[in-house]
Amino acid sequence: MVRLEPRTERSVAAPFVVTALAIALTLVAGSVLFLIYGKSPIAGFKAFFIEPLQSSYGIGEVLLKMGPLLLIAQGLAIGFRARIWNIGAEGQLILGAIAASMLAIQFDGSNSPYLLPGMVLAAAAAGMAWAGIAAFLRTQFNANEILVTFMLSSVALQLLYYLVTGPLKDPMGFNFPQSITFSPAATFPILIENTRVNASLILAFIATLFAFVFMQRSLPGYKLIVGGLAPHAARYAGFSDKKAVWIALLIGGGAAGIAGAGEVAGPLGMLQRNISPGYGYAAIIVAFLGGLHPIGIVFSSALMALIYVGGDFARLSVGLPGAVTTIFQGLLLTFYLACAFLLNYRIRTTRPSRAAVSGSAEAVP
Repeated sequence: MVRLEPRTERSVAAPFVVTALAIALTLVAGSVLFLIYGKSPIAGFKAFFIEPLQSSYGIGEVLLKMGPLLLIAQGLAIGFRARIWNIGAEGQLILGAIAASMLAIQFDGSNSPYLLPGMVLAAAAAGMAWAGIAAFLRTQFNANEILVTFMLSSVALQLLYYLVTGPLKDPMGFNFPQSITFSPAATFPILIENTRVNASLILAFIATLFAFVFMQRSLPGYKLIVGGLAPHAARYAGFSDKKAVWIALLIGGGAAGIAGAGEVAGPLGMLQRNISPGYGYAAIIVAFLGGLHPIGIVFSSALMALIYVGGDFARLSVGLPGAVTTIFQGLLLTFYLACAFLLNYRIRTTRPSRAAVSGSAEAVP
């Protein structure tokens, strides 16, 4: 007979072991995947994890993709630790990008130094407002925030399609679904020459510092953690469940919105249909792979960014399909959840006692 027992104790190193084991299992499964496609695993892993780091261009692309992943994951992890599941960061990113773009378009040609900060604030407000819809429905009607935030992402995507093919479409853009190109005052400056790395990366590290202080050194962060781990104890202590939901979702939505501003005011320089390659969803994997800890998320976001860039290198140099990147992300999440399950539960096998067996035998006519 097999049963599960919750683990009452676990070592400090256990979360790191879980992450390392998940990565190792992903590499094993990736080797099998490469063989299925008829490619050498060694060549595939070299393209994924070595080639992007052999040139300044590759390193720049890794840092470029690391920025939004790190920023969004830090915001999501705060809510996840409180057991508040924001799955709609992709939609909140889109709303942030739209709000920032509308400001850039409205003040096109302006050289004001306040334009870019205003775009960031507008993007944060839009992301928070979009997440606030889920917070309102959760606190007032007990709606499931997983479903609400996920469905709102689809609404945000359709809104983006409407805007770039209608009101915000560039009239001189040869009918492409995109806005006008933003002025220099509405874009982030480049940090590293000959790369696309821009100052939006600094915002991601500022968010990391904020997340660390908020979760490790502040009373509101402590209340969120207690509310997630022991909701009954939190209520007994007078902590507000509804306030925790609002705080967690607004922080996650604000971070995702700022990431949207970082995309349209960074490498894109305009609003277009393809704002994000799925950063909002990949950041969920980043948050869990980092153990929901601000420092761990820094390393997991770098790994996920490397997978994104490595997928492009593998497609060009090895001939692997672009879907391999998504498969790798899915494998990472699957193996992490499986390993984390074993971190929290112990599998016990027991044999039924002779008395139970004999008793059941006597009960049979």
